[in-house]
Amino acid sequence: MFTIPCVIFAGGKSSRMKEDKTLLPFASYPTLTEYQYRRLSKLFQTVYISCKDPKKFSFEANYIVDDDPELYAPTAGFIATFKTIKDDRFFALSVDAPFIDKKTILQIINEDTNVVDATIAKTNEGIQPLCGIYHRSLNDQFCTMQKENTHKLGYLLKNATTHYSFFHDTKPFLNMNHPEDYKKALSLI
Repeated sequence: MFTIPCVIFAGGKSSRMKEDKTLLPFASYPTLTEYQYRRLSKLFQTVYISCKDPKKFSFEANYIVDDDPELYAPTAGFIATFKTIKDDRFFALSVDAPFIDKKTILQIINEDTNVVDATIAKTNEGIQPLCGIYHRSLNDQFCTMQKENTHKLGYLLKNATTHYSFFHDTKPFLNMNHPEDYKKALSLI
């Protein structure tokens, strides 16, 4: 099992899905969030869920409540995570990326070093900012971003010491942002 903590980011607005995607049924689980939590708990010693309101979930888990309940950007989740965990780094994964597998995670972990601020997955389609490792060295930048109301992870990563872990296969990076993506993901289970 991986000793680095894993944080599932489940605090988004789901505006493109038009309903709360964290609560959509997935595989044999009542919610996508529970599916991700149970699946990743078999790979990581410690898994957290970053969210606005843990009461909406009907299962026990390690929850990290976002610092700013009005902000629907991962910035608040990163700040709350760095306040909660003691580790100097953690693996971040979006709740809507259920096909990121052990092989993908292992490659990112193996390529991460203590001389970078982040190690992030990248494909020919671009960077995958919510699939990678973030180091505590970025905490101040996240706080500044929140104060300045700037929330683009791509901008942060561009201005940090970031290592990009390249993947040729884009299939594991299917994100469920729209109803069509959800239908496609269900057909791939």
